[in-house]
Amino acid sequence: MTLDTAYMITALVTMLVVIDPIGIAPLFLALTRGMTPAQRRRIAIRATLTAALVLALFAFFGEALLGFVGISMAAFRIAGGILLFLTALDMLFERRTKRREDRTEGEEEGHDPSVFPLAIPLIAGPGAIASVILLIGEKPGGEGLITVLLITALTLLVMALILMASSYLDRVVGKTGIDVITRVLGMLLAALSVQFVLDGLAAYGFGPGPG
Repeated sequence: MTLDTAYMITALVTMLVVIDPIGIAPLFLALTRGMTPAQRRRIAIRATLTAALVLALFAFFGEALLGFVGISMAAFRIAGGILLFLTALDMLFERRTKRREDRTEGEEEGHDPSVFPLAIPLIAGPGAIASVILLIGEKPGGEGLITVLLITALTLLVMALILMASSYLDRVVGKTGIDVITRVLGMLLAALSVQFVLDGLAAYGFGPGPG
């Protein structure tokens, strides 16, 4: 099995941008306010493992579920691309961060936020689920599945490490640095989402085929 470097880079950039470990770090700090470093580590690990399970289930059964309800992969590419484009707009105009911050409000002190809202929907949200299914659909078969699973695992490992070091990251990067990074990632995601839509349209005979 030969490695498709371009596909691997696309998958890695997509998952990093959509899951957005750096963007979630400040929200993790807010959700774990007053907790000890050991408690934060446990919550970070539990959240990423839960998100990994959710994304793995959709990686294995997502396309079968689409077939069961009568949705073609091309249609899902177009819908997923539009969803990711809206996510990109939210990142560019700070609406995504505002919604995530709203989810942190009202959380009781001492509440374990690892499953909700950290794992679902902040990490394994609609964008991440759609991305997993779309990426596997771009390269059907074992190679695509294994590549996406490994890339997703790598992304979640990065997420866990960043969450466990979030206090240090917040001091070093600061709010301005996080805002800049979020906007750059938003631009990349916008371009990738347009490509998903074009690939879906190509499957219906509009324009060149997926490349």
